[in-house]
Amino acid sequence: MIGCDVVTNQEEFTHCAAIRIEVFVDEQHVPAEEELDDLDAVSVHVLARVDGEPVGTGRLIPVDDGHGKIGRMAVRSAFRGRGVGAAIMERLMDAARERGMQSLSLSAQLHALGFYERFGFVAHGDVFHEAGIEHREMERAIR
Repeated sequence: MIGCDVVTNQEEFTHCAAIRIEVFVDEQHVPAEEELDDLDAVSVHVLARVDGEPVGTGRLIPVDDGHGKIGRMAVRSAFRGRGVGAAIMERLMDAARERGMQSLSLSAQLHALGFYERFGFVAHGDVFHEAGIEHREMERAIR
């Protein structure tokens, strides 16, 4: 059973940080100093658990009135392909609606474009590199 909730304390955020380090720094070789940043303090974080075990995370950054940016989507490798990422996306979009946001954007790694398209995101612009990984910007309106 997948549970996905907004993070409400430091202990839960510590789980989110550990998952991000495992996925982005250890697996994808993102420099550690780039992974955790000042935006964490102003973001809404979600933590996904399977049978109580922390397995995935994502964050929602308030950008301006009515707009937010989803980022740092990460699922531990052993739990990919089981709906954890989808649960995280649904909870982040709900959190955006709860905060009155009307649109969302994200920077998608190229291999994940199809995943985000399933949630109504549309890619635009050229491919760019972030932390040495190819990305494209994506956006969608929410209600």
